[in-house]
Amino acid sequence: MWIAIAETIIGLSAGLATGAGFVAFLTVLGIIPRLIQLSKTHEFIVTYEAAVTAGAFAGTILSFHYFHFHAPLLLISLWGLLHGVFVGMLAAALTEVLNVFPILTRRIGLDGSLIWFFMAIVLGKITGSLFQWLLFSY
Repeated sequence: MWIAIAETIIGLSAGLATGAGFVAFLTVLGIIPRLIQLSKTHEFIVTYEAAVTAGAFAGTILSFHYFHFHAPLLLISLWGLLHGVFVGMLAAALTEVLNVFPILTRRIGLDGSLIWFFMAIVLGKITGSLFQWLLFSY
């Protein structure tokens, strides 16, 4: 019984530490506020908060359990699309916050094409996620 209590305390502590690190990552880099600012969706702040919380919770559940389900190709494609959108937008927001692309486009003389670089990243991540989900799920 004491082992189960110790495992529970250690698991909760690790989860809190990981969650705090994830929130610190998003907060310090300002990824979510910048995404809201760029998309001009200030009225959906509560929805963003709920989505991040639900996504972190669902990711935790999926990490601890092995789920293998057979779904139609359309559903798996949608799942891969959502993964690609998340990873692509996170990568685009991170590089934009860190000013990687503005510096790059200024140096190579393509100041007006910054949005195309972001879209290339997002679409590339979507395509990669779809490729992974469709190829390795069957």
